[in-house]
Amino acid sequence: MKKRVRQKKAIRFRRFAGKAYAAFNSIGKMVTIGVLASGMLAVAQTVKADKGNDNSMLDGGISPQQIEEVEVTAERTPIELKQAAKVVTVISRADIEAASANNIQDLLEYAVGLDVKQRGEYGVQADISIRGGTHDQTAVFLNGIYLSNPQTGHYNFDIPVNLPDIERIEIIEGAAAKLYGAGAFAGVVNIVTRVDTVRHGYVEAGGGMHRLAVGNAGISVPSGNFAHQFSAGYSSSAGYMDNSDFSICNFFWQTNHTSDDADFHFQTGYNNKSYGANTFYSASYPNQHDKTQRIFAAVQARTKGKIQFSPQLFWHRHYDNFQLIKGTPTGENFHQSQVFGGKFDANFLWKLGRTVLGGEILNEGILSTVLGLPMLNDSVKVPGGDAYYKRKANRTTVSYFVEHNFFWKQWRLSAGALINYNTSQNGNFGLYPGIDLAVQVSPEVKIYASLNTAFRMPTFTDLYYTSPTNVGNPDLKPERSTACEVGVKYRNNFLSAYITGFYQHGKNMIDWVKEKPEDKWESRNLAKLNTAGVETSWNIFPKRIVNESFFIRQVQIGYAWISQNRDSQNLLSNYVLDFLKHKFTVSLHHDIYRNFSIQWNFRWQDREGSFTQYENRKPAYELPYPPYALLDTKINWQQREWKAALQINNILNNTYYDIGNIPQPGIWVMGSVKYVFNY
Repeated sequence: MKKRVRQKKAIRFRRFAGKAYAAFNSIGKMVTIGVLASGMLAVAQTVKADKGNDNSMLDGGISPQQIEEVEVTAERTPIELKQAAKVVTVISRADIEAASANNIQDLLEYAVGLDVKQRGEYGVQADISIRGGTHDQTAVFLNGIYLSNPQTGHYNFDIPVNLPDIERIEIIEGAAAKLYGAGAFAGVVNIVTRVDTVRHGYVEAGGGMHRLAVGNAGISVPSGNFAHQFSAGYSSSAGYMDNSDFSICNFFWQTNHTSDDADFHFQTGYNNKSYGANTFYSASYPNQHDKTQRIFAAVQARTKGKIQFSPQLFWHRHYDNFQLIKGTPTGENFHQSQVFGGKFDANFLWKLGRTVLGGEILNEGILSTVLGLPMLNDSVKVPGGDAYYKRKANRTTVSYFVEHNFFWKQWRLSAGALINYNTSQNGNFGLYPGIDLAVQVSPEVKIYASLNTAFRMPTFTDLYYTSPTNVGNPDLKPERSTACEVGVKYRNNFLSAYITGFYQHGKNMIDWVKEKPEDKWESRNLAKLNTAGVETSWNIFPKRIVNESFFIRQVQIGYAWISQNRDSQNLLSNYVLDFLKHKFTVSLHHDIYRNFSIQWNFRWQDREGSFTQYENRKPAYELPYPPYALLDTKINWQQREWKAALQINNILNNTYYDIGNIPQPGIWVMGSVKYVFNY
């Protein structure tokens, strides 16, 4: 075991290393992949999609020791994994296959450092935050392309991909402005899609309680140095309670080209959602309804050689039609947000390490019936309707960044900074430095520490939204924070474990608050918010202790604790002061018989904060969030090209709330069949 470590053999993940769109490629930052932070996430492993057999569900996984030997090549800073100074959760393809989840939001619920507050089932809408932050403080990427919504973080995960399209999900916790710019205030979620290099396809159909219907299909079409992939997905349900029905449709296309000189990637997609929004934003209105659409396209490349250049261009547009009372114009509003931009960087290796520098420009705009400033010229007609956009807002962010990585024996030092200018900030520039340090004290033990800064611009909803229940604030200041972290990681052939402690000092934190339950929510800057926490995860592979025929594949235990010291001014909080104080996760993955396996996922959550209890659709009094426990399971079967799954969520049929006054589903049974083929 130790002999293998001393030999420093490197196994290159083909999907991790060779694509410019991986998050680690797009930022030029080496991060620790396979440090597990959830009750169901296995150690990251490659999926040999180019063989077309798609049998990752039955793979036994790779050991923590093998993970340490993996070399992850970022676009700007390639290093061996064991040298990395960041803790990153990676949900691998095998994890996705085994998990009791049908969408990205459900999948992220078992990451111990994440707080997923669902407003509906099956990925309808969820607020996803990291380490006690808010949903607006999480930056979202697809293949390294920035997809966060400037209107509101509620729509960050309107992403046009289905689970069968995904190779892995990367979760980076903590402030990361010097790497990701505005929005990466509390952390980053990057979704990386699969790349097949042979003629391969799949068809999947499923259904379940509450008239759930699901269908997915995809095909890859390689041609020379090109690899094209197309996929489509549809899901719908009558809903688990009144006005909780939904329909979701996704289309996705990507093309990859590889040559001796450069790698090229193009992607485009379309997402369409229509859903009943029972009490989503106010319990006074149970008949809310929302319909959204997202269109996006992006192109990026990465040259090869001593100096590597990485250009990137992207565009995405999001439409939103919200009805306060379904089928009526009362409280109805329309929004069209748009983001476009580009990034260019270069990196080179010299005797003192590897240096990367570059710049980015990002334009965010919105046309709306309620958000923004009044239009001075003619209004713009809403596509497909009779309404008109009469308000608009626009801002541009320009950023320059530099980072240097230095290696000496068992030490690694990474230091850098981002200089930022936003047109809405009256000509003021912001400087956001960061530094990471790691030392490998033994083949099994690594100690690391980091100090980073971050900022976040207010969303257009924070600034301008006014409704019967909300009042925006156009004078909001950007949020700013300084965060530090210290941790220890341990790995051997059968165990992967870590413990990390973190502290964040936040200034001008944005929240929606009110003094009394009957008041309207108002967006304000809180003077300060200090967050401290501890996370730990223990991931055990019994097959490597006993033998490969042992029936238990993996046992994982995770726990996170967070505490906040804030200047709340005795106000009721809708977001910032509502966080998970305790989160405990356990998973068990074991074989049943021959081609059958089962995964059990348990989580217990205790949320800090309270919500306003409504009686007769009127605010009555404040209630603290009660803790709750959930148990999910999924039985998987595979026989050559065929796969089948039976999934049961909330087996104990517990009543629970992620957001006040929005009860989540009880027990939900669903099943699916998938056929994978080569042609």
